[in-house]
Amino acid sequence: MEVFAEYLARIDNPQHRARMEEVLRWVTKKFPQLRPKIAWNQPMFTDHGTFIIGFSVAKYHLAVAPERAGINHFSDEIVKAGYDHTKELIRIKWDNSVDFSLLEKIRFNILDKADCSTFWRK
Repeated sequence: MEVFAEYLARIDNPQHRARMEEVLRWVTKKFPQLRPKIAWNQPMFTDHGTFIIGFSVAKYHLAVAPERAGINHFSDEIVKAGYDHTKELIRIKWDNSVDFSLLEKIRFNILDKADCSTFWRK
């Protein structure tokens, strides 16, 4: 979590900061093999040099970016959880709870990209 300390300190809204910290801490504990890092000014996690998932703070939501393949694969479940999404990110409104069972599907990217040698999918 130390790698995220400066990023978290820059989040002005205490509730937004607490939510982001909760999610980042959860990912760190649930998937200890993932490498936490800041890139493109946002917290993200990688595995063997390939992108797995990223997060960012917006005015109205916490953005979760699992790449398009993850969103396509779980689109129905994302909607059932009450979140909207674009092709590249999931929006969790600040007043919504985090569906950690949905977030646990990060495992899809870990498995799907096990043999991936590039940062992004091709």
